[in-house]
Order: sequence, then structure tokens, then C-alpha cells
Amino acid sequence: MIIQVLINSLIATSIYSLITLGFVVIYRTVRFFHFAHGAVYAMGAYVAYSLFIGAGVPFVFALLLAALFAGFFGITIDRMIYLPMRRKKSSSLVMMLASFGAFIFIENLIAFIYGNQILTMRTGPIREGWHVLGAIITPIQTMILIVANVLMVLLWLFIQRTKLGKAMRAVADDPIAASVVGINPEKTILWSFFIGSSLAGIAGVLVSLETNLEPTMGFSALLKGIIAAIVGGIVSIPGAVLGALLLGFAENFGIWFIPAGWKDAIAFAILIIFLLFRPQGILGVKEK
Repeated sequence: MIIQVLINSLIATSIYSLITLGFVVIYRTVRFFHFAHGAVYAMGAYVAYSLFIGAGVPFVFALLLAALFAGFFGITIDRMIYLPMRRKKSSSLVMMLASFGAFIFIENLIAFIYGNQILTMRTGPIREGWHVLGAIITPIQTMILIVANVLMVLLWLFIQRTKLGKAMRAVADDPIAASVVGINPEKTILWSFFIGSSLAGIAGVLVSLETNLEPTMGFSALLKGIIAAIVGGIVSIPGAVLGALLLGFAENFGIWFIPAGWKDAIAFAILIIFLLFRPQGILGVKEK
């Protein structure tokens, strides 16, 4: 049983990491809670459903196209909503409220287009997974683990080694100083939304393979992403992964002892504990 719980925890960590990393990449450059991130997550899943189930596109291509769509969809949200507000010097609170309004609008748009019924992306007969040390892991879960971990490594290398990644780090640290040395903050924000939204879209597609699709699926994912980001340190890329790791293991080991309906309560309990005793998160720095 403990091996099965470990596998389930790793799968949850992989999904939470993609959502949280996308959220943190965007937050580092714009410095407000991008609630519409959850709607982008759901939109990516529905686009993949339309391509894979509706149009018969091979799943790999459907996943890549959904990721690209999610990236450009995130850019569209920024250009249409956030950019005019940044030019007007709107506060972070106003930006956050606008992002929440965008989330509600997109969620209802998905329901209008696809309906409120639950959809599934799984095709063919259900097959038993592989037995590993007494536990069972399915091919879909294996794919989730591989794809998520490969993307995490690639994102880390991109942030640390590439010129654009260094520019994103500079804007995250001090946008004014970054602009002084020739870095265009708006261009960096554009790339942040594309990369962060693409990660959210991929996470939505992977989750929809394991569960189902529904218009409200982005809300739960958004909450887990925010909690993991705060726990790890809201501007830290490694902290995002650590926060997702702690959240994934705590939830899955927690429901080993208590009913599964308390899973979300475990996540919020962790959030409250960190806000009380370490509000800067695991790898965050306490600001004076």
C-alpha cells in the first residue's frame, strides 16, 4: 500500500508542479495573482479534446497544439486586459480582480461552447496497469510522470542558461533596473505569459487523460497551484516544485488515514500553517 501511495503522490506532484511553475513564471514578472491561469488550464484541455476526439488528430500533435494555443491564449489575456491596466498604473489588487473576472468569463465561455456535461478524452478499453512492487501504475500515469519531469528540467535549464531566461530573472528581481540595462520588460512579460500558460495547458491535458473534463476543472487546479506556490516561496522556481512535492505527498498520505473528502482541507491546513509560521515559504526570502 505504501508503494501505491508513493506513486500516487509523485503523480500528483508532477501535475501540481506544472500548474505551479506556470503560475510562478507569470507572477514573477507581473507581481499579482493571475487567477485566469486556471481558465487557461481548462481551455488547454478542451482544445486538446476537440482536436483528439473531435478532429481525430493524433494525441501527441493534439497535446502540442493545445500547449501552443494555451500559450497564445495567455498572451491574449495579457494584451487585452492587463497591458492597458499596466499603462494606467493600476494597483495589484485591481489587476487581481480583473484576472478573477477573466477567469469567470472564460469558464462560462467554455460551458457555453461545450456544455456543462462531463467529457472524457480516454478512448478504447480500460486496461490494467503495470504491477510495480505490489503497486499499480497505468501507462497514462507513466506518461504524466515522464512529460512533467522532462518539462520541469527544460524550464530550469531555460531560466538558468538562456539569454531570455536571464532577462526574465532580471525583470523578476527589478524591472526598472532591467529596463535601464536594455531589457524590454513588456517583451519579457509576453514570454512569461506564453511559457506559463503553455505549462498550464499541458497540465490540463494530462489531467483530463487521468480524470474527466468539465468547465469548472480550472478552479481546483488554480487553488492547488496558488497553495504550492505560496508554500514553496512565491517567486522561487525550485520552491514551486518543493511546494508541489509537499502538497502532493501530504494530500495522498493524509487520505490514507482520513476520508478522501478531506483532501482539500489538508491543502488549506498546510497553507494556513505556512502563513502563520513561515509566510515567505520554503525558499522565499523574508522582506523587511
